[in-house]
Amino acid sequence: MKLTLGFSPCPNDTFIFDALIHHKIDTEGLEFEVFYDDVETLNHKAFQARLDITKLSFHAFAYAVKDYVLLDAGSALGFGVGPLLISKKDLAASDLQEVRSPSHNPQPATHNPQLRVGIPGKFTTANFLLSLAFPNLTNKTEFVFSDIEDALLRDEIDLGLIIHENRFTYQNKGLKKIIDLGSYWEETTGCAIPLGGIVIKRDLPDDLKHKVNRILRKSVEYAFENPASGIDFIRKHAQAMDEEVMYKHIELYVNKYSVNLGPEGRKAVRLLFDTALSKGIIPQIDESIFL
Repeated sequence: MKLTLGFSPCPNDTFIFDALIHHKIDTEGLEFEVFYDDVETLNHKAFQARLDITKLSFHAFAYAVKDYVLLDAGSALGFGVGPLLISKKDLAASDLQEVRSPSHNPQPATHNPQLRVGIPGKFTTANFLLSLAFPNLTNKTEFVFSDIEDALLRDEIDLGLIIHENRFTYQNKGLKKIIDLGSYWEETTGCAIPLGGIVIKRDLPDDLKHKVNRILRKSVEYAFENPASGIDFIRKHAQAMDEEVMYKHIELYVNKYSVNLGPEGRKAVRLLFDTALSKGIIPQIDESIFL
């Protein structure tokens, strides 16, 4: 049986899926037709239910939950892995909006809604966190995530919301961090930040969904046990990324939650959804999220 599968060309995804799509593990009779897209493109494909299995942002999952259910394996959660808000200018978080918790007794903050913000997609979890921390920053323009740094350098935007490997490159271009929004989430909730997950069509047979989850977990475990096995595949899709950055990218986004969400991971995902619902950022969800 062949299933359509979408994930990004980023090192964390190619690391996870290498063994699965290249049959380095037993895929139990399943074949996969693979589509490589940036995460926001995958988000929009999920809204149209175009793929059987896909990576998507957890923020976007709220808009696709009627068609998909979350697998336990393959997710990107963690501490210290969140998106960064950066700028070419000398700005501080207090120049935008106070984001510390009430226990810090924040002083009145300066609001500047006219600041232009480059985001990696409306439905990314990064944009969800930005909306949560800085609800007054509404002048947003969408970019492919890898173009945000250059847009800052060209003064097309005042602030940039960066994800993926750009966490490791922005300083080399003279850009400055304003705030790590992952740290903001962690300090506010005490939970890991859920960034993206792997979902599967809800209407597929339950035994098939569990088979895919089982195979995906084996693929992640194989990658951990044989970290050099997929290096050529990972490098091929890494868009001329420096090898050191490539490995840092994998180390940052692939961890125990990628093998299995577990109770902690499920709690973090549920909290993300509950927080978004309470803020009116996502619609009401009636379906079960988890497999």
